[in-house]
Amino acid sequence: MPNVTDEVRRAPRRDAAANREALLAAASTALSENPDASLEAIASAAGLSRRALYGHFAGRDELIDALIASGATRLNAIAAETDHPDAATAIAMLGARLWRAVGHVRILAAMAVREPHVERAAGALAPLREHLGELVARGVDDGRLRGDIRPSTLARLIERSAIAVLLEASVAPLSDADGHRLVMASVLGTAGLGWREAGDLIDTAPELSMEAFA
Repeated sequence: MPNVTDEVRRAPRRDAAANREALLAAASTALSENPDASLEAIASAAGLSRRALYGHFAGRDELIDALIASGATRLNAIAAETDHPDAATAIAMLGARLWRAVGHVRILAAMAVREPHVERAAGALAPLREHLGELVARGVDDGRLRGDIRPSTLARLIERSAIAVLLEASVAPLSDADGHRLVMASVLGTAGLGWREAGDLIDTAPELSMEAFA
């Protein structure tokens, strides 16, 4: 059984872990709104000082690298858990689940086009992209998805169509229901389904209902 001394020794560790998570959460919000947000603004949003921030991260690049790693871990886990015998349904499910993780997607999308984090973001998301590529290749092979575009290119276009919806939500706020539907319609349209076919799939597949993601 832990004694009082053990509890006292562990308390600072719990505080440090909580402060680190608060900094990552604040950085995610601040950088998704303004990729050039200052360290002072991030620390202040976390309820901490800039000096406290430097106790966890050596500087801005290290903070952003940690944020990329944290977001990618969650998104890669989402991808690994997403599959369905029908490739189109699986891709729609993945889009909807990314909508649920919109904060992580926004920051990763923002960092993916800014040096020096481009390679770090791309590498961190490799498992998600590999899984999406497998779904697309399967869908093309069985004729479910469009076959006029090389599967690897089609996978990248599908990824970007999902990100476009998620970024649009930061400009023109969408309700949860509207975002849920729009991201699926967007990825399905890019994948080659007509808008009526995509709508029918979204409306009839129980795996794609909002309740399935609750």
